[in-house]
Amino acid sequence: MKPPAACAGDALDTAAPCSVVNYLRWDLSAQQIGELTVELIEQTKRVYDQVGSQKFEDVSYESTLKALADVEVSYTVQRNILDFPQHVSPSKDIRMASTEADKKLSEFDVEMSMRQDVYQRIVWLQEKVQKDSLRPEALRYLERLIKLGRRNGLHLPEDTQQKIKSIKKKLSLLCIDFNKNLNEDTTFLPLTREELVALLGLELGSADAPSPFLCLVWWPGPSNCGLGRVFSAQTSIPTQTLVFVSTPRCGLASPVQCLQQTGENCAILRELVTLRAQKSSLLGFSTHADYVLEMNMAKSSQVVATFLDELAQKLKPLGEQERAVILELKKAECEKRGLDFDGRINAWDMRYYMNQVEETRYSVDQNLLKEYFPMQVVTKGLLSIYQELLGLTFDLEESATVWHEDVKLYSVRDSASGKVIGKFYLDLYPREGKYGHAACFGLQPGCLRHDGTRQIAIAAMVANFTKPTPDAPSLLQHDEVETYFHEFGHVMHQLCSQAEFAMFSGTHVERDFVEAPSQMLENWVWEKEPLLRMSQHYKTGSAIPQELLEKLIKSRQANTGLFNLRQIVLAKVDQALHTQTAADPAEEYARLCQEILGVPATPGTNMPATFGHLAGGYDAQYYGYLWSEVYSMDMFHTRFKQEGILNSKQVGMDYRSCILRPGGSQDASVMLKLFLGRDPKQDAFLLSKGLQVDRSEPAAC
Repeated sequence: MKPPAACAGDALDTAAPCSVVNYLRWDLSAQQIGELTVELIEQTKRVYDQVGSQKFEDVSYESTLKALADVEVSYTVQRNILDFPQHVSPSKDIRMASTEADKKLSEFDVEMSMRQDVYQRIVWLQEKVQKDSLRPEALRYLERLIKLGRRNGLHLPEDTQQKIKSIKKKLSLLCIDFNKNLNEDTTFLPLTREELVALLGLELGSADAPSPFLCLVWWPGPSNCGLGRVFSAQTSIPTQTLVFVSTPRCGLASPVQCLQQTGENCAILRELVTLRAQKSSLLGFSTHADYVLEMNMAKSSQVVATFLDELAQKLKPLGEQERAVILELKKAECEKRGLDFDGRINAWDMRYYMNQVEETRYSVDQNLLKEYFPMQVVTKGLLSIYQELLGLTFDLEESATVWHEDVKLYSVRDSASGKVIGKFYLDLYPREGKYGHAACFGLQPGCLRHDGTRQIAIAAMVANFTKPTPDAPSLLQHDEVETYFHEFGHVMHQLCSQAEFAMFSGTHVERDFVEAPSQMLENWVWEKEPLLRMSQHYKTGSAIPQELLEKLIKSRQANTGLFNLRQIVLAKVDQALHTQTAADPAEEYARLCQEILGVPATPGTNMPATFGHLAGGYDAQYYGYLWSEVYSMDMFHTRFKQEGILNSKQVGMDYRSCILRPGGSQDASVMLKLFLGRDPKQDAFLLSKGLQVDRSEPAAC
């Protein structure tokens, strides 16, 4: 396929000279974090005061738009220095100080977003400026600021603005507390070594480790709810990640109940939903979902509902077939163990038997497979593939200043020009108090500074993969390799963006498109050549046997119906909470689990109280994972699969230029059409789920 003309010849570097300075620092004490928070607020407020106090006849691009853009750059970097440690610092005092800083800064953010005096100057500028005198991205920035002002109610009466401001402040604090409760949660189920060995029915790789007992930790969160991880009580090192406690199998109480209900979060979630509905109503929207989705590709809650309903209908027959297989496996195991078969699939059965499906129906032994994915080999292969794909060079910075000894810092250069375009941190292993899942944090936006130089982008990938011990290396499950590829894709989006304004840097695209670039790159861990490049046996150095490799690739279709139906459940819970009045989170989740997934929720639990996305910026937007996957599969199959996954450097550069480089400075639909050479289609997405393509359906979402 001929590369799209708009992508093929584009230069990947702007004319602006580049500043390669890393402005981030990680040596602040708890006291310094508090002091610098106050200082940052005062410095930033002075700029807003200057903009808002101008005489209207003095309003200009330089005094208004550029002044706000410049302060946004410095504020974003300094804010990340202060509030990022809450997720990663090994010191609880610093984490707590960082959380408090986040609360103060979030309250300040609300105050500045509600500055009617500043909004009036921006509106005045729009009315007096000649649009063709502004660069396209500057015009987009001006229009976005006005749009955001209206979405904050700055065109409404003063008393309404005050109500909105009060609600926004409460929402910020509640979201911070919700996620702090998840990060600091240490709920676990203690088991003796004998109980654990009996439970697993296999030998533990670290059975000789000197620990008095092992713990089964239940990680909160939608992506791995029900997935147990065994930790050494002394070292907090995961030693076996494919553990599942099934009540009839081991005689233990329902394992998810060990997590309790994250009680505080139940109340927080109810208040979040109520306040969001109130704010949206004040702004003239019928629901919070409609308020949020106005800025997304989907535009309305009705479009999202239709998308989810149609996909659920298509997936249900597949889910029924997969449930029948799981029931057969459960019945056979109960007979083998001499246990009563209850004739149903319980929520706590799901992860265990989905793994059994892979092992029995696809003959994929996950415990054997992970021996071929030692962390060092996976990392080396992953970095190599990304460098070749995107025309980049990564260099490890020795003796870099980081927040923990496990963290590594790399600089990133454009291979053609040799210019440094960014840096990234890798923080891959678990520790107490650390952010509990895997994510990419943008820390320094890649954009233009006040003097016209380009500031390099810096991001951090934070994960919780198995930490190596003196006796055993870190071995990754294949789904962890997939997670690694996905999150690192977000890192590349942050670093390859060449936006002018911080507001449009990196992953600041429509929320229902933000996952597409990373989801697209997950495909590499399901293809033979990339898999061979990122794997070798941790003892012998041998490659994955051809038979095992082929079985793994075929197993991509394993459980796809149930997995995606569960994603629909979570997306519908999110939509229900933000479109209905007084919807009960636990009841709504239980109803949808039964109705769509066909598996009842565990009685006495409240999964939404551990659903971090609801308080992490994905409110009314969790559907975006499925929505954006439509585009990710289309991009992969239309360009990379057809033109060569690792062989076509031109496709990788087109992808970098069309999809990553603009950041949010263009609409996602424009970027997609440039890269694909046509409007997007659902065909590749539906086929990837094992579904037939209806050629009469509309081409896109």
